[in-house]
Amino acid sequence: MNTEFAPIFKLGRAERLQLVEDIWDSLVVEGNPDPVSDSKRDELRCRKEQYSQNPASGIAWTDVKQRARSLHA
Repeated sequence: MNTEFAPIFKLGRAERLQLVEDIWDSLVVEGNPDPVSDSKRDELRCRKEQYSQNPASGIAWTDVKQRARSLHA
């Protein structure tokens, strides 16, 4: 644990939850400072095109979540 933030972990559960909500709200207000780069956008387009040509190559989101959960079970 980062000792700089240790006092935060001493807060009560409700206070920590409120802190998380406040931080999240501040991120929403700031907007998206990190837009998707052109190279990442190109990769997403390529993957979308590949999926369009062969939908069976994809994995359903429910299957992805189930696999992830089983790794941590």
